[in-house]
Amino acid sequence: MNNQILIVEDEARLASLMADYLRQANFDPHILTDGLDAVPWVRENHPALVLLDLMLPGRDGMEICKEVRTFSDVPIIMVTARIEEIDRLLGLELGADDYVCKPFSPREVVARVKAVLRRSGGHSTLHATGLVLEEASLHASLNGHKLDLTAVEFKLLQHLAAHPGRVFSREQLMDRIYSDQRIVSDRTIDSHIKKLRKKIETANPECEVIRSVYGVGYKFEIEE
Repeated sequence: MNNQILIVEDEARLASLMADYLRQANFDPHILTDGLDAVPWVRENHPALVLLDLMLPGRDGMEICKEVRTFSDVPIIMVTARIEEIDRLLGLELGADDYVCKPFSPREVVARVKAVLRRSGGHSTLHATGLVLEEASLHASLNGHKLDLTAVEFKLLQHLAAHPGRVFSREQLMDRIYSDQRIVSDRTIDSHIKKLRKKIETANPECEVIRSVYGVGYKFEIEE
């Protein structure tokens, strides 16, 4: 099980305190103090979650979050003392999974980490309500019905399902599924979504999980 947590925080005392509490909760924390080191470290080490301060030397936490989202679904919890930034932190343009405001209790941070990890379901096998995605084999099933997905369709569904209820723009989805930065149009994403919906409908006609948000994009949502 991957229990590595990256803490990107330039306040040494605070970073050390968070790391101590995370160790007590059986996580394996790693601390970075410079924003310039964050993206290369995530690329190389694939942590289970990132605790990312907003104000960092070298590089702003928002820029780091945006770049990480172009190649990884790793859960990100933003840490900020700037209350006025909260709406932007959780906005479509950023991609954070949660936030905590300074000052905070270290126990609260640990609780947020556990909650976000439960929601994300991990990266190798994702279990949502009725949905099972196994990344290693590209196996996908919904309510026991197998979905015969292409690699692109699998990646698209995996990304949406890892963040239930969150709306992704077409541009964000293109950045995620085409990591080589190839030039594709909005209609390419629409085409993939259409085919993905058709396969889900064929396997389980009563279950609509990918919903359109007019003028914005798409989201994953299963009605209980």
